[in-house]
Amino acid sequence: MTAKNKGYNKSVIEDFRTEIQKEKKPFLIVDSDDNSDEYVNFRFLGMYEGKEVIYDAVMYTLQLHHLSEIYEIAEHKAAQHFPEFRKIKYEEDENGDLEALDNLEEEIGLFIAEAIMELEADDEVKVKEHVEIDSNIEFGVGLDIGLNVEQITNEVIGQFVKDYNDDQLNLDETMYSFQTQDEEMT
Repeated sequence: MTAKNKGYNKSVIEDFRTEIQKEKKPFLIVDSDDNSDEYVNFRFLGMYEGKEVIYDAVMYTLQLHHLSEIYEIAEHKAAQHFPEFRKIKYEEDENGDLEALDNLEEEIGLFIAEAIMELEADDEVKVKEHVEIDSNIEFGVGLDIGLNVEQITNEVIGQFVKDYNDDQLNLDETMYSFQTQDEEMT
């Protein structure tokens, strides 16, 4: 597998090392539309099973992870409730405005919103800091990282890379739940 996975290739690793030295930081952010203050895809060098490798990592806040878990459960409940369930797809018209949802999509959306509020009110979903390793990806070794921080910043990523590579990473085992803040109320 490592022969096909270029994240283990010595020349690819050397090219990557040159790139990160140019940038003067221990990681490079992967250009992605998904990147935000709460979610970042980045790569860095490290050791895996005694070999140098490029890690392809995604890091996100625990609050985003919590919301994602809650949404997934609420969507599952909606699928059980509506025999004709389909995921809601928001589409834009020619002016870039969102097109109106049909009646079923609107009803499903309201059901999901209510389910989310119930799950949050009942404090049913809890998450904790974690790092999951996936060695079966196309490039390098995958890391899925959830941290209890408000934003994913270069400093947070840099500290993670240092602690991970120095085998000094200490994850918080506390279970957390979050409440969705209604932006209209603030």
